[in-house]
Amino acid sequence: MSGVESGAVRVPGNDWTVLDGVRPEHPPFVSVVVVHYEQPGDLARTLGALARQTHPQDLLEVIVVDDGSASAPEVPPGVRLIRLPDRGFRAATARNRGAAVARGSVLCFLDADTAPEPSYVTELTRLPAVRDDAVTVGRRRHAAFSPPAVASPVELAGPAAELPEPAWLRDAYARSHDLLDADHRSYRYVISSVLACSRAFFAATGGFDESFDEYGGEDWEWAHRAFTRGAVLAHVPTAVAWHNGPDVSGRSDDPDELRRRMNRETLLLLNRIGVPGSVGRGLRSAAPDIVVTLPSGTPAATAVCADLILEALPTARVVVDDALAALFPGDDRVLGRSSATTSRADARVTVTTDTLFTVPRADRAAVCTALSRATDDVGTADLGWVELHDPAPAGPALIVSVAAARAEHRRERRPDAHEFTTERRPAALRALPPEPELAAHLGGWAD
Repeated sequence: MSGVESGAVRVPGNDWTVLDGVRPEHPPFVSVVVVHYEQPGDLARTLGALARQTHPQDLLEVIVVDDGSASAPEVPPGVRLIRLPDRGFRAATARNRGAAVARGSVLCFLDADTAPEPSYVTELTRLPAVRDDAVTVGRRRHAAFSPPAVASPVELAGPAAELPEPAWLRDAYARSHDLLDADHRSYRYVISSVLACSRAFFAATGGFDESFDEYGGEDWEWAHRAFTRGAVLAHVPTAVAWHNGPDVSGRSDDPDELRRRMNRETLLLLNRIGVPGSVGRGLRSAAPDIVVTLPSGTPAATAVCADLILEALPTARVVVDDALAALFPGDDRVLGRSSATTSRADARVTVTTDTLFTVPRADRAAVCTALSRATDDVGTADLGWVELHDPAPAGPALIVSVAAARAEHRRERRPDAHEFTTERRPAALRALPPEPELAAHLGGWAD
């Protein structure tokens, strides 16, 4: 299928297979942002490879952002050069600077030491051109290029000097069917040196986090935010680029130094990505994962409901009226509304209810499990929302809504075509009276 305008085909969840064979009505204008630091030979190879792309050259803009090299790199006519002062490893800042001046509707991010094969741009930009929230990652292969080796076509020079691909990444793409089965941990398989997305979606994410000032992590943090904001993630194995040198695991002969380096990166991300599997089982992250917003109520009713929720979701943030938050100074998970804006914006899952509730003592474990399971399930495949409801309410219907942020963001962009589903599940929820017996709840003898 060809001649399709961006966003015309609906994508349930992350199912980019519905876009197989779909091509844009017209080839997109693509801006390639190349980050460079003291790699003149590699840069020449990569710029030469970009000059040989099958994508129309009049629809291809190349921007080199130099991250503080001692002298300016040489670039051919038509290539834009931006220079940054040397203030450490600032790949995130460099990519943002390049994106800020880009004119293309689609952005491609490359590193200077990663040279693309001729069809790379065409292959990697197809999905972002037909789906503006698609984020694609190419296949980064590895080679030991011998300088200068610039004149030799990379699709020939690469295989002739090939190094092993990292097994962990290759296996992850195989298990996830090229990220078709992406979940909240799939950010680990998005590599910024072979990345593409629409300029509009990149702007909507806020770009890369410029607080990263050492190697590693900035691409994973951005990919996490992109997925949370509804991105369609896809690995495109036909978009091949060759990295000069081995994967990071092969760049050091000292296993202890490599482990220290990886641990630094993991610790940096621990307080930026709060999802299960990225944070400790006991340690909490500064980054919110689940944010629960409660309606206004009395102090006692708010305390009972918040306690139930935090029993089920111990890492959640619970948002209450400002005055009530001050009643719980010993628990920083309880936030006032005026201080919780950032938490809600960054959460993977949000939970809301119009009514403060409790649960019969006999059903408490089951309801806690149901609430926890709902927060795990939303955002997976095409499930966007779970509504927990009492199947036999004594009064007005009481619903606790569990929402995946990626579904909410997708619905904001496409109110009638977000393609996420809602599932209703039973739970023994009971509306609280204005003044429940708080001591009975805390003591464990309340019904």
